[in-house]
Amino acid sequence: MTRTVHDRESHTQRRFSRMVICATLAVSLMTATLAPRAAEAQNLFAPVVQVNDQIITRYEIDQRIKLMTAIGGGATQSVAREALINERLQIAAARRDGLVATDAGIKAGIEEFAARGNLSGDELLAFLAKSGVAYESFRDFVTVGIVWRDYARARFASKVTISEAEIDRALQQNGPSGGLRVLLSEIFLPARDATERAASERLAANITAKPTVAAFAAAARAYSVAPSKDKSGRLDWVPLGNLPPALQSSISSLTTGGITAPLQTANAIGLFQLRGLQEVDVATPTPTSIEYAAYYIAGGRSEAATTRAAKVAAQVDTCDDLYGIAKGEPESTLEIDTLAFADIPTDVAVELAKLDTGEISTALTRANGQTLVFLMMCGRNFAETGTADRETVRNTLQGKRLTALADSYLSELKADAVITYK
Repeated sequence: MTRTVHDRESHTQRRFSRMVICATLAVSLMTATLAPRAAEAQNLFAPVVQVNDQIITRYEIDQRIKLMTAIGGGATQSVAREALINERLQIAAARRDGLVATDAGIKAGIEEFAARGNLSGDELLAFLAKSGVAYESFRDFVTVGIVWRDYARARFASKVTISEAEIDRALQQNGPSGGLRVLLSEIFLPARDATERAASERLAANITAKPTVAAFAAAARAYSVAPSKDKSGRLDWVPLGNLPPALQSSISSLTTGGITAPLQTANAIGLFQLRGLQEVDVATPTPTSIEYAAYYIAGGRSEAATTRAAKVAAQVDTCDDLYGIAKGEPESTLEIDTLAFADIPTDVAVELAKLDTGEISTALTRANGQTLVFLMMCGRNFAETGTADRETVRNTLQGKRLTALADSYLSELKADAVITYK
C-alpha cells in the first residue's frame, strides 16, 4: 500500500508519542523507586540522639555496629548508641580543657590499635573498609580514645599513688598469668580403685564425645564428685600460668567449648572444658615454688567433717594459724610444704590455681574419700623481679586506677547531661 506524506508524518508522530509516554513512565518508575531511597538516606543522617548540644545520627550508630562487629566484639543498637553518647561527653570534656588529638597522634593510635591484631594501619583500614566501616568513623573512634586517655591522666594522675607493697601484692596474687586467663568448667570422676577408675574412664570418653557447654554442664551436675558440681562445674577466671604444666598445655590447644584429655590424679579423673580465653594487662613471672598447707580431717565429706572444716576456716587467716589448730594432734594431721611448681600433686595444683594467698579449698579428699583435705594457699614465691618488671606492674595498676576514676567521672557527666532520644 502506498503511504502519503501525511500518513508518514502521522506515523512518526504516533511513534514519538509512544516514546514520550514510555519515557514518562520510566521517569515515574525511577522517581517511585528512588523516592524511598532518598527518604531512607535522609533518615540515615537524621538525629536520633542529642547529647547537650551535640547530635548522634542513625548512620553513626550503624557504623559503630559494623565497627564493633568487625573487630570481634559485636554490638546491639542500644550498646552502640550508649557508647556514642559516652564518647560525646568524653570529647566535650577534653575539649573544654583544650585537649585535642593531632594528626600524628591519630595515625599512631591507628597503628597501635592495628598492632593488637598483628596488622599494619593500612591493612586494618582496608579490612574495615571491606566490612563497610568508613575511615572517618574509625578515625573518630580512635580520636576519642586518645583524648580521653590524655584527659584522665591530666585530671587524675596526681590522685593515684602506687606503693611498693601494692606491687608486691599484685605479683603474689596475680600469679604467672603469661598474659592469659581462662574460664573453665571441671568434672572430677571417682577413681579410688581399678574398677571405679575403669568405669570413670568409659564415662569420660562419653562426655568428651559430646563437647557442648550444655552437655558438659549436665554431666558435671550428674557425675562430678567435686563441690563445683552444684554450679554445673563452672569455675571463675584463672590465670593460665597458675594451672599445672600438664593442664596448661592441654588447655592451650583448645578452642572454646573444647574438652581436655582425661587428667589422672591419685583418686579421680579430671576433665576440663574451655569456656573463655582472655588477655590480661601484664604477664607476671612464673613462681619458683608454692607454699601451701594441708590439714587432714577425718570423716571425708560427712556432716561432722564439713562442720569441722567450716569452724577451722573461721579461726584462721594465715597458714601459720593452723599450727595452733593442730596442736596436740598427730604430726601427720598438718603438712605445710614449699614445693617446686612442677612437683606439686596434680589435683592439689589444680585447687591451688584457684586460690589467692590465705584462701581455702575443701574440694579434695584422701584415703578413698575417708579424709577431707583442708587446703590453704600460703603464698607463691617468685624469683627476684627486675626493675622493669616492677615498673610494668606499677604502670598497670596505675592505669586501672586512672580508668576507675575516669569512669566514675564519666558517670557524673552523664548524670548532669541533657540527653534527648529522637
